[in-house]
Amino acid sequence: MRLRGLMRKEALQIVRDPSSIAIAFVLPLLLLLIFGYGVSLDAKHVPLGLVVEHPSPQTTSFTASFQQSPYFDPHHFSHIKEAEEALRHGEIKGIVWMRGNFDEQLLSGETAPIGVFVNGVDANTARLVQGYVQGAWTTWLQDYARAQGKALAIPVKLEQRVWFNPGLRSRDYLVPGLIAVIMTLIGALLTALVVAREWERGTMEALMVTPVAIREILIGKLVPYFLLGMGGLLFSVAMAVWMFEVPLRGSLLLLLATSALFLLAALAMGLLISTLAKNQFVAGQAAILATFLPAFILSGFIFDIGSMPKPIQWLTHIIAARYYVAILQTVFLAGNVWSVVLVNALALVVITGIFMGLVRRRTSKRLE
Repeated sequence: MRLRGLMRKEALQIVRDPSSIAIAFVLPLLLLLIFGYGVSLDAKHVPLGLVVEHPSPQTTSFTASFQQSPYFDPHHFSHIKEAEEALRHGEIKGIVWMRGNFDEQLLSGETAPIGVFVNGVDANTARLVQGYVQGAWTTWLQDYARAQGKALAIPVKLEQRVWFNPGLRSRDYLVPGLIAVIMTLIGALLTALVVAREWERGTMEALMVTPVAIREILIGKLVPYFLLGMGGLLFSVAMAVWMFEVPLRGSLLLLLATSALFLLAALAMGLLISTLAKNQFVAGQAAILATFLPAFILSGFIFDIGSMPKPIQWLTHIIAARYYVAILQTVFLAGNVWSVVLVNALALVVITGIFMGLVRRRTSKRLE
């Protein structure tokens, strides 16, 4: 009866507090819209300079392959100096230079002389542009040789097969990873702020002098925000599948079960922060530094963990979001791969148990 009354009190507080609803539903909406539409790691419509010193049917055929590609936005130049100046000013990201003896060496059977220059300031885009240009060049050589009735001598013929994300859309793995960041914010930030607010207003002290047990206080705090967080999860998953067309190849029940496990860990982190910092401003800053930033940077959501220095890779093992991101990307893109899901779910169980134990130890009915 007391527990039901505590949960009802928290539910009424959530309904009457617009900030709780905003964090649970408005914040996920904004983050998903920003990352889903505004952030992309795909290199498309890259401005590329094409320099043709002596136009010919062969050079026209080659440059047409760039004009028909969704990856490039071709800019034509008559002289290499003009293209280099445009590259220097950031107007284009790369240059493909067809010298004056292009046709001569092509007809003689030698490698046609083309020069490729790439702006390396953005290393990721530079590598993508380099790979796209090489692919366009190889494809054109094969088509040209076929038109001449010859076989292009290529030592190794590559047949690419892309698993799990055949369209190579960065959105398909960014959006599932973003759900982990959203759940971290809903669980840790919301709980830390709400409980710290009660300490500031003195309502927590009033609760402490009642016959309610500490266990009942913790459960009364966790259950309403757990339900609110699961509502935010369902909203985020619906947006991911129906608005951004991210495939959900695994089981929705498995996704809900593992998400509930991670949400419990996030709620426990928020409660722990609120017991250490009984001020809303301090609790909010601590929640961002201790939960949001690690979830954003060290979870594998954007940055590949395998590319990080070894000490940072070891550090990621204590970040709960690391395991949840792996589960989300697997369930969304690959399906129910139990060898991945179970190992990461077990890690979440351990982390949740540790934080729940710390919260129970730090929380007592004493006001010191």
